[in-house]
Amino acid sequence: MDTHGDNYIQFVNLATWQSFGSHLEFVLVFQSRVKEAIMVKVALFVRLQAKPGREADASNFLQQGLALANQEATTPVWFALRLGPSTFGIFDAFDDEAGRSAHLAGPIASALMANAADLLAESPRIEHVDVLGVKLPQ
Repeated sequence: MDTHGDNYIQFVNLATWQSFGSHLEFVLVFQSRVKEAIMVKVALFVRLQAKPGREADASNFLQQGLALANQEATTPVWFALRLGPSTFGIFDAFDDEAGRSAHLAGPIASALMANAADLLAESPRIEHVDVLGVKLPQ
């Protein structure tokens, strides 16, 4: 744990889960401030359906989103998900509506929309969700 002033501690986990023939891969990124607790209250869940034959490209695209997520100070939690062979998702959470709005106007959303027609079989389905409970490492 880095306790030097207001420096950010950054954790990155990559995990794979397999059960009952379904395959879920996810990348978790979150930043915690040493002196401030994260109080995420709102989130986004985005479902993405890759075009046939573009599944690897969609996966690579989402993995590259990690670098952009690391640059967003108002996005403390970000997941890139593989929900099935051609179904992907993004889950990210924010302290407040201002953070969620900043994210939707930011570089990850812009890159997604710029590449959607090339990679996706349909428009991204973006759901605004409320966070009812959260457990993040201290």
